[in-house]
Amino acid sequence: MTLSKTTRILLGLASLTLIITYFVPLWQILLWAPQYPEGLTMKIWHNTLSGQIDIINGLNHYIGMKHISVEMFPEFQYIGLLIGFLMLLGLAAAVFGSPRTLFFFTLLSYVYGVAAMWDFWSWGYEYGHNLDPKAAIIVPDMSYQPPLIGYKNLLNFTSYSGPDTGAWIIIGVCLLATLLWWWEFFKGRKMARLSAGSVAKAGMLVALFSLSAFLSCATGPEPIRFGKDNCHSCKMTLTDKRFGAEIVTKKGKVYKFDDLNCLVNFLKSGEVPGENIAQTLSVDFKKTGQFVDVQQAFFLENEAIKSPMRADIASFSQQQDLNVVKAEIGGGKEMNWDGVKAGF
Repeated sequence: MTLSKTTRILLGLASLTLIITYFVPLWQILLWAPQYPEGLTMKIWHNTLSGQIDIINGLNHYIGMKHISVEMFPEFQYIGLLIGFLMLLGLAAAVFGSPRTLFFFTLLSYVYGVAAMWDFWSWGYEYGHNLDPKAAIIVPDMSYQPPLIGYKNLLNFTSYSGPDTGAWIIIGVCLLATLLWWWEFFKGRKMARLSAGSVAKAGMLVALFSLSAFLSCATGPEPIRFGKDNCHSCKMTLTDKRFGAEIVTKKGKVYKFDDLNCLVNFLKSGEVPGENIAQTLSVDFKKTGQFVDVQQAFFLENEAIKSPMRADIASFSQQQDLNVVKAEIGGGKEMNWDGVKAGF
């Protein structure tokens, strides 16, 4: 049995797209702090690093973390070769039409993903725990391991770690290969009890599963680039790191706002139907760059808060943070998300 013509074409094109990963970053680490509201960036490519590495090294020196450099990553010597081998394996499956080669291509892409996550976690653990005991700033029992994926607060910094363009390409190729292999597997089975209708249903289930898995990975908030991003509603530049909000649609499109009244007005406009919205998020007033789901957030209204468009409402992921701010500004009105929406 050989792969169908459609499968071979799709597989060949998908394998060739891996060439792009040599020219774009694979992973990204972002940092925000009060003194760096616009954020600091470190991009990890297949063979090098880019971004504001010198500034990050200068800051990390005070807490005893190792100097980040290309030499710190011996993996750079062979990541390009591994990607190349994966690409050639996919092309071989497409050219020769071998289901077995397609299976190994799919399996190897998952092995790469698991190995990469383990390697990155191991590096982060070593980097964040093995500190210089003579550092200028020592916080007892404190470690600085960056998050594997997502956000994490480290002292006065908020860090984000996640896939960049190259990793998303690899994820997409992996999911497509999975779909193609399952389709060929079910199509090629000649068991009498497996009717044509059940084959179609199985193929559809696999397609829906792969698509939903991909969308769940690709749909998520984007870090706000303070000083660069504009509010979708009022068109003002987002500059105050204590405020901001985002809407993420089920298709992955992100709308950014500088204040909660802009967010609520956008929701009421119906520009994006409610059933198409995957996430509605606001910026945590006390945790730079960190989002909180509006349905789970705690809100405090007080004129002393002085938000960008004078909604004067701050959002918090924790009640104790709200209590601290409330005491500092001399009171205020506590609300949930329904209360916030009712006010505009």
